[in-house]
Amino acid sequence: MVAVVGGGQLARMMAPAAAELGVHLRVLVEDPTTAAAQVVVDAPVGAASDEEAIRALVTPGGASPGADVLTFEHEHVPNALLAALVDEGTPVRPGPAALVQAQDKIVMRRRLTELGIPCPRWAALPSDPDQARAALTEFLRATPGGEAVVKTARGGYDGKGVRVVAEATAADDWIDAHLAGGPELLVEDKVPFTRELAVLVARRPSGEVRTWPVVESVQRDGVCAEVIAPAPGLAPELAEQARAVAVQVAEGLDVTGVLAVEMFEVPERDGRGSGPAVLVNELAMRPHNSGHWTIDGAVTSQFEQHLRAVLDLPLGGTAPTARWTVMANVLGSTLERLTDALPELGARFPEARVNLYGKGVRPGRKLGHVNVSGEDLDEVRRRAVAAAALLRGESIEES
Repeated sequence: MVAVVGGGQLARMMAPAAAELGVHLRVLVEDPTTAAAQVVVDAPVGAASDEEAIRALVTPGGASPGADVLTFEHEHVPNALLAALVDEGTPVRPGPAALVQAQDKIVMRRRLTELGIPCPRWAALPSDPDQARAALTEFLRATPGGEAVVKTARGGYDGKGVRVVAEATAADDWIDAHLAGGPELLVEDKVPFTRELAVLVARRPSGEVRTWPVVESVQRDGVCAEVIAPAPGLAPELAEQARAVAVQVAEGLDVTGVLAVEMFEVPERDGRGSGPAVLVNELAMRPHNSGHWTIDGAVTSQFEQHLRAVLDLPLGGTAPTARWTVMANVLGSTLERLTDALPELGARFPEARVNLYGKGVRPGRKLGHVNVSGEDLDEVRRRAVAAAALLRGESIEES
């Protein structure tokens, strides 16, 4: 049995893979209406911060089986509790020593720097407000473009907890909030990147590692809108560099399960004509939005692979099943029920693979995604984006 903390769409999408593998899935959901609770039979309700709920998830007692492994669909789980469960004999994958790298950006940046992983120039800001402003001002002075990115060390995602600043006073509220008990802050170079890439890695405890093709992630307002697999026009040597960096991260941090390594492609790393390179931006130690294309476009989906990896089963193949696959996210909708769009979508885009998450509609919320595969990238992308637009309640023109 695999126990999962978190009842969102990632846990929901593990369910079909678990059923196909004959794996019992037990998911700790925030409430009975979450995305995962709608499709997972064994879905006790509890908070990810509730020690009693997590202990009951892995050792329910009675006739229910104990968990063979505990894993996650998000990183917001108390690390001390996970360490205690490991000491008591429950396999936790990824382990707490690895997971903290995805929970805390300062911890992650320090460790990646120690490992020699290419990252943007960065610095942790002091807790004292005056010292923090002075450090941020000094960092900005050394920034060629005059702007930098301030991040909260914990709690940020999908563009939240990230702010571009040109002067220290632009971060005053966060600096003051940190002194009052808010999250620590770090500052990084605002990287002049060509595009954003992502590499998905799967690693099992016995050491086997597999990667999927490098993909391009298209962001809008700090949120992933499209994923193109494989990344178009990516030189083979740069693809191999990105893959090697991702594997180095997985092995260096002792990650088990699926790891998403989000990267910037930059024209050159050192400013000396060295050619294109990659810099690591963010890590996610779980299935990730950049890997949803694998459900329909790869031999093994990231969700099946995550289950295989945390159970220490042989990993599945990661080769693409089509020349191109494009995933388009459904971010918000004017429709009360997204399923109202399915008749038109199915008639106009019969090849589109729709995955709806069963979530209530809110502006900008990730409500689902569409995958389209084929031979012509422009046409594949056009059709994926148009199909997602229908689910957002938009009218589209025939072409």
